[in-house]
Amino acid sequence: MNNFEFKNPTKIIFGKDSIEKLTNEIPKDAKVLLLYGGGSIKTNGIYDQVKKALANVEVIEFGGIPANPEYAVLLEALEVIKNQNISYLLAVGGGSVIDGTKFLSAAALFEGDMPWDILTKNIKTEKGMPFGTVLTLPATGSEMNSGAVITRKETQEKLSMGGPGLFPEFSILDPKVITSIPKRQLANGLTDAFTHVLEQYMTYPIAAKLQDRFAESILQTLIEVAPTVLKDPTDYKAASDFMWSCTMALNGLIQKGVPGDWAIHAIGHELTALFGIDHARTLAVIAPSHYKFNFEAKKEKLAQYAERVWNITEGDTDSKAHTAIEKTVDFFHEMGIDTKLSAYTKDYDGTAETISKRFTERNWLGLGEHKSLSPDMVEEIVKMAY
Repeated sequence: MNNFEFKNPTKIIFGKDSIEKLTNEIPKDAKVLLLYGGGSIKTNGIYDQVKKALANVEVIEFGGIPANPEYAVLLEALEVIKNQNISYLLAVGGGSVIDGTKFLSAAALFEGDMPWDILTKNIKTEKGMPFGTVLTLPATGSEMNSGAVITRKETQEKLSMGGPGLFPEFSILDPKVITSIPKRQLANGLTDAFTHVLEQYMTYPIAAKLQDRFAESILQTLIEVAPTVLKDPTDYKAASDFMWSCTMALNGLIQKGVPGDWAIHAIGHELTALFGIDHARTLAVIAPSHYKFNFEAKKEKLAQYAERVWNITEGDTDSKAHTAIEKTVDFFHEMGIDTKLSAYTKDYDGTAETISKRFTERNWLGLGEHKSLSPDMVEEIVKMAY
């Protein structure tokens, strides 16, 4: 196992009716900016619960953060923060709202002229404006980590940011919120979390037995609960396992001491930036091709995944590894997730070349756990995903 340091300061408040505990987490003298997305929280009862819990705190609202948190919209919120002397941020939403809030946490204290520099110059935020979250859509794990991804529509870019100052102070996780989530978004959440685990697990063996089994247990749980979550989101037991699996998939625990890949995400972000495809679905498009292209480097871990997660015991290493890829594709398909780019856009010709060119221009010359995936290799992976 590799050397590592691990600190996660986020307080998790988990369970039924936990939104009412928000009262105890916000400083009494805070001036709060309540951030949310398209307004579904006003029809599913979450907004009313939050407002009741914040009855004794001064609250300004900012809604309309889109599914891929848009830089231009966030700049509008930043103006509110500065003009209204906001001192505390509260994200009520899924990963997009929470990611947008992390950007605002960083930008509110940023001393430069262009907040976009935080992303383009990879500036680590050591201290941000304090914020908490009320999770409404399990998927990204953003409620318990310090990373975020922001989209800029005018330049068709989707870039990441982070830093130790961007952990939520607290996150409230009530599994009952998933009862009002559309099936498409539930499938996205399951796919997103599943791929998060794969990015940290599907590399090469380094004898980190506990870390492997942490990862495998999350994958097994997501596979087990997916049919129930999609069929009956009111099933509290399945909803609880789903929500906590999504959080555990990307709160930093399973990545410690092991190599990470993240090439699937780097490529997938480009597909979202170019075509507006749901983030989770871009991951499902790229993952199978990525594993096939890098088969020799990953086959030992793929075979282990086949045995431990999919219970595939017949065949040699190569056979098990190939079957594992097929099983993963089948799992995505069973949830209604297409795994080819052509299923999402007819304008896919030239996409591979565009992404390769972008990576070259950014000097992203070596992706993956071995830092060996060059832009021309990325081009081949994307073409395989057409």
